[in-house]
Amino acid sequence: MSIAVVRAETFYLPPPELATDAWELVPIAERVWRWVEYQQQRRVAPPDGFLVGEEAWARINHNRWLADCICGSAQIVTPADPRMACTECGRGWVTVVFPADPSAVEAALDELPPHERNWSNPDAPPPARATQPSPPRKGAR
Repeated sequence: MSIAVVRAETFYLPPPELATDAWELVPIAERVWRWVEYQQQRRVAPPDGFLVGEEAWARINHNRWLADCICGSAQIVTPADPRMACTECGRGWVTVVFPADPSAVEAALDELPPHERNWSNPDAPPPARATQPSPPRKGAR
């Protein structure tokens, strides 16, 4: 039996004390916000705005579909709801770019053990990082 590549809908699940379908009406990309509130015990709210023209590129890392934020954080994503908003820095919603056939990419990695399943889109630009200057270190002049 093959182990499926992890997608947001199979990772961001309600806590055990709730019914398994408790978050069924919550769009998949927004379930991460509920999950973070429960797992990290902190209040978070998704941003209102969508960053038009901004993109994050989906990749498979150790058998999980991930997309990276420019702040350095990442989250598990899904082609079923290809968008993300960072729960760490609060950056607005961005479109997640998946390959034309995500299932074919998953199938191509199927023979590898899950910890070796890694894939990056060859069309993706180099990773972007926040352009804000770093604060000066203590003792630096």
